[in-house]
Amino acid sequence: MVCGFSSPMARHVRLLRIAALTLLLACAGAFAQTKPPVILIVGDSISAGYGLPSGTGWAALLQERLAAERYPYHVMNASISGDTTAGGRARLPGLLEATRPQITVIELGGNDGLRGGSLDAMAHNLDAMVTAAQQAGSRVLLLGMRLPPNYGPDYVRRFVATYAEIAQKRKTALVPFIFEGFGDDSAMFQPDRIHPVAAAQAKLLDNVWRELKPLLATHGKGR
Repeated sequence: MVCGFSSPMARHVRLLRIAALTLLLACAGAFAQTKPPVILIVGDSISAGYGLPSGTGWAALLQERLAAERYPYHVMNASISGDTTAGGRARLPGLLEATRPQITVIELGGNDGLRGGSLDAMAHNLDAMVTAAQQAGSRVLLLGMRLPPNYGPDYVRRFVATYAEIAQKRKTALVPFIFEGFGDDSAMFQPDRIHPVAAAQAKLLDNVWRELKPLLATHGKGR
């Protein structure tokens, strides 16, 4: 056989292989484009649905509302009861890599405050999480919390201000207080007075939705 010789049959086979590979790549690209964009929720027990029947937490209701309003998003709820900003910060890089979210909702800090933790550390962790999500190409929604007055006025004031300061610094969307409108109603909370009952989840979602919906607009609705 002479080096470089190619029979008509060999050329035909090569052309078929090239055509098949081109088709495969085109199909793979089309498949990637049809995957729904992801909304990643990184939170604690409030978003994990602590003490609630399965499927009744605000994150589950968010998926239902997105479908009802024909927004083609898939909610990935990576919330863990008891989590802190340090825990969320440690978990976030892997979550961003695995889910590649278009929107990242961060609902953390409540446990830091309830444990009387360092507010400087809390702010540093939240800022790092927002920055990491933005660098990954994700838009960010930060969900704020408040503390009972018995933690002292200075601590409570600094805790609340932390969310607004980070949102302003990083130019992110912010819900100042996720329990707005029902936080003082004991009937809306479980006996521990920390975790909302099932009946409060729609109210919680409404608070989130007001700031989340503008972030959805760039992807539009499905037909």
